[in-house]
Amino acid sequence: MFELIKLLFDICLFKKGPQNLPFSVWVWRLLIAADVVVSFLMVNIHTNWLSSLLQAIVSVLFIVGFSWLMLYITRKPERFYQTSGALLGTDALISFFALPAIASMTIERGSLLVFAVTTVLMAWHWAVIGHIFRNALEQAWTFSLGLAFLYILGSYQVIALLFPEAVGVK
Repeated sequence: MFELIKLLFDICLFKKGPQNLPFSVWVWRLLIAADVVVSFLMVNIHTNWLSSLLQAIVSVLFIVGFSWLMLYITRKPERFYQTSGALLGTDALISFFALPAIASMTIERGSLLVFAVTTVLMAWHWAVIGHIFRNALEQAWTFSLGLAFLYILGSYQVIALLFPEAVGVK
């Protein structure tokens, strides 16, 4: 387990890529569970447990579906478990470290430091997703960052569509 967390840290630090994850359905399922738990904890700060659980599940389904579609279109489906596993694992890891900032935003509305930390974590997450896409698709960094931006935008749009209360729409 420690080796897997260390590997995910290395991916987050751009030292390794998704190809370094073991090709294992068991590890993939473990990363799904980890991402659901961390996403649930993050969303549960702002909403009830059922809505939090559903949002966490939808988020994981979006990650899995987007990575499958992206790899299918580029004819690299054999990279699915490693790519989606890297996306799930790094999302769980970065979100875990963002938990204190998200909780602080609930308590200290308008804090410049909390806003800055959250912005840095979001930019880092975007870059990590781009790094994973670059390695999985063997594309240029700029293309991968653009695809990562579309992925993040799509993810937010799906959550906003399915859970309008998550974005404050009444």
